[in-house]
Formats: sequence, structure tokens, C-alpha cells
Amino acid sequence: MLTKGVIATRAILFGLLATAVALLTTPAPSTAQTPLTDQREALFRLLQVERGLSDETLARIREIFAGSPVIGQGNPAITRHPLTPEEAAARLGGTVAEIRQRYRNPRFERICGRPWEVPLYDPLTERPEDARVCMHMFEYPNIPLAYPVVWVRAREAALLCWAEGARLPDAHEWEGAAAGRLLPPDYPFPLIRGMGMSAAVNAMRRWHNERYAGERHVYSIGAWRPGVCATGSQKSSTCDGGSWNRCGSNTYPAGAFPNCHSPLRVYDIDGNAAEHMNLPLTEAQMSARGSTELGATEMKGSWFIWDTIRAHEHWARWRAPFWHGSRVMDRNSHHNYHLGFRCVRDIR
Repeated sequence: MLTKGVIATRAILFGLLATAVALLTTPAPSTAQTPLTDQREALFRLLQVERGLSDETLARIREIFAGSPVIGQGNPAITRHPLTPEEAAARLGGTVAEIRQRYRNPRFERICGRPWEVPLYDPLTERPEDARVCMHMFEYPNIPLAYPVVWVRAREAALLCWAEGARLPDAHEWEGAAAGRLLPPDYPFPLIRGMGMSAAVNAMRRWHNERYAGERHVYSIGAWRPGVCATGSQKSSTCDGGSWNRCGSNTYPAGAFPNCHSPLRVYDIDGNAAEHMNLPLTEAQMSARGSTELGATEMKGSWFIWDTIRAHEHWARWRAPFWHGSRVMDRNSHHNYHLGFRCVRDIR
């Protein structure tokens, strides 16, 4: 028979054991400083100082970043950017602050209401003031001479756009920005009715690319010319295809190539980071119609080594195969070291 003393001793030991197990299984505080958290904190400061985001908006953005172990501007341990912001500014003939100011467009700011946003419209029939939507001039965080955010899933990109009152672009909006002429939506929804997601994406792709075959090889800059866009970097020597620990995000500061823009003045839509967007498979999945369901993932644009490695076909209105395909809002949608995004925002 156990005495009261033995029972008490065992209770103490079990209590100590439970405490030890709890300490071992509780995740480390998210506030622990690491090179990635330092990188993120610098980015958050930029978003507030340069773009004027509110504390409330920044809190939503912080929460989305905190849910990922990798979102940022590349793995700090192996990323080797070809230019620093200061070097890029010097090449452009000014300081970082001067170049950021130089990229501001008073007319666009009157239309869009914010710095570094670009109205999307059809120049053949409309003026910039007729635009109903504006796009980030640069890849997120949409700050000149800041490095693009990468390692972001399509779902996270959509959430980050929503966090600041914007949204992920539909395919036709991204393509219109790249081609320099926003056209009406052109999705052949009746053609793909009843198809599975992969079959629908590929059928829509074939139909669309045949329709715009006359624009094949037309890029945001017109005919492709090496060296005009942020496409002259190199993969990390250890890069094995796409892992966090072996592939650095060797991107350039946004806007480091001032001639790399579409006729609508959207910069770096060729080169630097490839970009997420939304491919709706029904009208109810159109971001432009206010959908939060969204459709299938698609990755747009050339990336920072395009001058040396042409991994696939690409042109302004080109739609890609269903690479790494999923729903945009799938929690496991694709991410990698050269994939980022930019947002659009409805203005009327």
C-alpha cells in the first residue's frame, strides 16, 4: 500500500515531467531574431515609411508572413543579389531616395490615389483617367529599389493583396498590363464547362494562345532585347531545382532597369521575379468580379536568369501550361525562390 508521502512524491515527479514535456513541445517564440526575421522587419519598416501603410494594415501583413517559415526576399544565408539598392541608384544617377521620388507619377497618383500605382486601360479607346483598376508599378512590396518578395504561395499572395485593400490580378489584367492594352475578359467559360481543373486550364490555354498567336514574341518591351530587363543574374551554384537551402533569390532591386516597362508603365513585368495571378474557370472565380474563391494558379513573366536560361516559352499575352497546378487558395499552392506577385486595386 502506498503511503501518503510516496503518493505526494510521485505527484510532484509527474508534475515536473509534464512541465518538461510542455517546454520541449512548445514552439519557440516567433519573435526570436534570425536573419530572416531581421529581413522581414526591414521590409515592414519600408512598407510603413515609403508606402504609408497603417498599423492595422501592417498587422494583417505581419500575420500572413508569420504563418510561413520562408516568405521574404530570399534565404539570407545563400541569396546573393547582383546589385544593392545603393548600387542600383548610383547607376541611375541618384540616391535611393531620389530614385524613389523620380518614379512617382503625379498624374497616375491623382487617378490611383497612391504612389507607384499604374492605371490599366486601352489606349486605343480610353485615357488613363478612364481606368477602373490600377496595378502595382513594381513587384510586391511595390517600392522602387526594394527586392521582390518571393517564396510566397498563391494563397498568401492573394491574402497579402487583400490585406491592403487590393487583390490578385486576373490573367487578362496581368496580360493587358504586360502588353500595354487592357482588353475585356476573354475566358471561354462555356468551352470548359464540366471539365476537371487540369483539363479546363489546358483547354482554355490552347484557345487563348491560338486567339492571340499574332502577338507571339511581343513582350512588355516589344521585341526581346537582352540586358533591358532584370534578366542577367545567375542561379546559385548549389541550386538543385528549387529548395530553400540551396537556391538563392538572386533578384535585382525593383526598377533598377528603367527601360524595362510596358507601354502602360508597369515595370519589371518581364524579368526579376516571376509572378502569381488568378486564372478563373468560372465567372464566380474572377478576382475582378470580387471573388474570394478564385480559380487556378498560373505563373507569369520571365525571371532573373532569362537572358541565359529560357526555361519555357513566354510573351506578354501567353498563358502557361498547368505547372505546379492547384487552386489559388490551396494552402499548399506552389512557391519557390524566383516567384513573387503584384497586386491590382479597383478604383471605381
